[in-house]
Amino acid sequence: MRRRIESGEEELLYRCKEKDIKAFEVLVRRYQKQMLNIAYRMIGDYDEACEVVQDAFLSAYKNIRRFKGKAKFSTWLCTIVLNLSKNRLRQLRTWSDKKQLSNDPLPLQTASPQEDLERREIQRKVQECIGLLDLEFREVIILRDIQGLSYEEISEALKIPGGTVKSRLFRAREALRDCLKKAMGDL
Repeated sequence: MRRRIESGEEELLYRCKEKDIKAFEVLVRRYQKQMLNIAYRMIGDYDEACEVVQDAFLSAYKNIRRFKGKAKFSTWLCTIVLNLSKNRLRQLRTWSDKKQLSNDPLPLQTASPQEDLERREIQRKVQECIGLLDLEFREVIILRDIQGLSYEEISEALKIPGGTVKSRLFRAREALRDCLKKAMGDL
């Protein structure tokens, strides 16, 4: 059970369970970029993703005593981010079916303005296609291909069998490839 906790994280988690805010701040700094990337890829709007991540960390802090260490802390936190992202997407759709979510990509560092423009356009199209995937496919492709989680970690985060993870990932990649072909031609 304890073997899944990252190096040095066990003490931080113990202190967090004792409501040590400084220890929790260390965990926030450690995971905020990864969680923001997940939320952004799920929602497609940077400001909304920031709100989701803030809510996720608040929820994690309030519920830290429920974390038992059966999965990695990052996997547990990822589950919270995914659930809040899905809830936020439902809210956004309810508020306005016609609201266009921003697909502005996160900034990239490149060698030339032309390369930067090309990469931004590709990134925008990829994000647009990810945003068109059904949520169940969007989740697995973000967690595996963007975040690099193992099949086991994805299975734990989404609470689905490993075989389901693999089949959803296959179908997600196929759908993403088809969308990108339409958007950009054969890759």
